[in-house]
Amino acid sequence: MSVVTRFAPSPTGYLHIGGARTALFNWLYARHTGGRFALRIEDTDRKRSTPEAIDAILSGLRWLELDWDGEVVHQFARAERHAEMARRLLVEGKAYHCYCTPEELEAMRQQARAEGRRMLYDGRWRDRDPAEAPPGVEPVVRFKAPRSGETRIGDLVQGPVTVANDQMDDMVLLRADGTPTYMLSVVVDDHDMDVTHVIRGDDHLTNAFRQYHLYDALGWQAPAFAHIPLIHGPDGAKLSKRHGALGVEAYRDMGYLPEALRNYLLRLGWSHGDEEIISTEQAIQWFDLDAVGKGAARFDFDKLNSLNGHYIRTAADERLLDLLCPLLEAHLGKPVDDAGRRRLNAALPGLKPRAETLEALADNAAFYLRDPPLPLTDKAAKLLTPESREHLERLRETLSGQEDWSKAALEMRLREFAAAREIKLGAVAQPLRAVLTGSTASPGLFEVMAVLGRAECLARLAALGAYS
Repeated sequence: MSVVTRFAPSPTGYLHIGGARTALFNWLYARHTGGRFALRIEDTDRKRSTPEAIDAILSGLRWLELDWDGEVVHQFARAERHAEMARRLLVEGKAYHCYCTPEELEAMRQQARAEGRRMLYDGRWRDRDPAEAPPGVEPVVRFKAPRSGETRIGDLVQGPVTVANDQMDDMVLLRADGTPTYMLSVVVDDHDMDVTHVIRGDDHLTNAFRQYHLYDALGWQAPAFAHIPLIHGPDGAKLSKRHGALGVEAYRDMGYLPEALRNYLLRLGWSHGDEEIISTEQAIQWFDLDAVGKGAARFDFDKLNSLNGHYIRTAADERLLDLLCPLLEAHLGKPVDDAGRRRLNAALPGLKPRAETLEALADNAAFYLRDPPLPLTDKAAKLLTPESREHLERLRETLSGQEDWSKAALEMRLREFAAAREIKLGAVAQPLRAVLTGSTASPGLFEVMAVLGRAECLARLAALGAYS
């Protein structure tokens, strides 16, 4: 039997980080086993489901490079098929019409609250004659759940889990307006899509027991269940926006690479020895459900940043340029021309080790494309004393005749210049860095000079008088 997994988000918002990890685990298990990874949009909540949210989910999956097999299934379009199965259960005596009024249901809630227990429907219409139905009440269809014994599920992550059947009531299959409920739709869709493994967050674990009984009543084989722990913040609390509970597109916009986020999400609750940096190819080879932990994983931005820095350092320069140029154009308010692209390409080897995100990389690279005079940081401005300005004026005269603009030649010339003026190299090198980069921190000074080129360096030195 070929493995079929599915990712089934509700399009009521963005693809959040927990959903992205669920999608990743399903995708990896399907690819590891040579199976299929299906995508279903659970859009039965018509008031909250929006086309924009669907687009955000699809865009997020594409950015993460989690490709699905076949066409996207939209749950709402299959509502008649879901209702048909509820009607079949009615005919077979495995479901019944419930004519409870809203007032009766509210009274049940109040009694449960007063007794300190959760609300369970008391089954009052389970075996009652429909002829006794009150006038004007449209019935719902409820499932006849087993009332005694217990249900045991061998979860592939949580292990054997057992629930007493008297803890589950007769759930609604069809609402009074004839529309199917989530619980019914999920079972019918998973069966019709040949899903063999349901891999999802452990907040759905209680649903599995209800769904298991539906499978049994319909005469279908239930899939294997694997409920993965949720992601918590670094403080152990439920993941919130301050912890990193953001949409996938937010991580893209903050400058994370998709392979870095995949690697990080993979390690949130799954492990392979002490391996931290795991390529997609290795992940497909190694991934299995028996290595998913039972405890909640903790989100840690420092670890994500470290991983992202690794993937930036190992990324192809041409690809980074394609990602950097739009960021720099937005940052500088002007297009990056061919000359600017060539300059960035030459600068990347010195920039990549110093950045953990594309945003940081763009910030660090911006000075290469600015027109003089450059904006100065406070520390850089303090370096431009009357004495250092005089050194830089003389240095510009010296460098104007410099033909060899290699790093080695430039370093030799600056050392000779400092020795001739009987000053330390830093007395001229640090102010020079400030004028060329606008900062006191940058890649190596001689590397910066070589990348900028002779004409640009002299132009920036010529703008020294613009700094007050």
